[in-house]
Amino acid sequence: MKHKTTAFVTTLAAVLLAGCSAAPSAADADKATAAMLKSSFQARGIATLDRLNQDEANAACMQADVAGKPLDDKVAKAIEAANMKTVKWPTDGKFIGDWKEGEKIAQSGRGLTWTDKAGDPNGGNCYNCHQISKEEISFGTLGPSLYNYGKLRGVTDPNSAGGKAIVEYTWGKLWNARAYNACSQMPRVGHMAILNQKQIQDVMALLLDPASPVNK
Repeated sequence: MKHKTTAFVTTLAAVLLAGCSAAPSAADADKATAAMLKSSFQARGIATLDRLNQDEANAACMQADVAGKPLDDKVAKAIEAANMKTVKWPTDGKFIGDWKEGEKIAQSGRGLTWTDKAGDPNGGNCYNCHQISKEEISFGTLGPSLYNYGKLRGVTDPNSAGGKAIVEYTWGKLWNARAYNACSQMPRVGHMAILNQKQIQDVMALLLDPASPVNK
């Protein structure tokens, strides 16, 4: 850890000296922060350093957040359009799986840590941000409640033509939330390969199947 701290201090000192008595520019501060992050993490198991890489959407949203201003509308629409192109629809044409399996996935926060093995199934960690059913006594509130998700949207049969729009929207939202909200904090579970197609189909069933506890 000592060499990592030294690397950051050296970088920060260089930034400050370059600016003499003046405060470092935003670009210099960003450079120092990036150097600190890279020197503070190490690849271990499946947790590799590519997780520190920002795509254009991440960078734009972070800059807007730091500035305390909403993202420019044109930039937001461009990000949403680009992310919409990444949405992959079910290869077998089926959107709905098994809600019982979907509930297990939604209630599991396992996976993606350095102790996990590549190829092991991940959980969806949905409970950490959403209420899922009325029986829950502990859940996150970063995202809206999902209780009655399908019922409130009038989905009585998720396999019918009448519910097609909501079914497709829900799939797209799960696959890549930034296709609908440029700076969404929701994990892009399909796009980032957090969940596979079968798992997403099962979570879809949890949200939309009338028999699911979500819709009771």
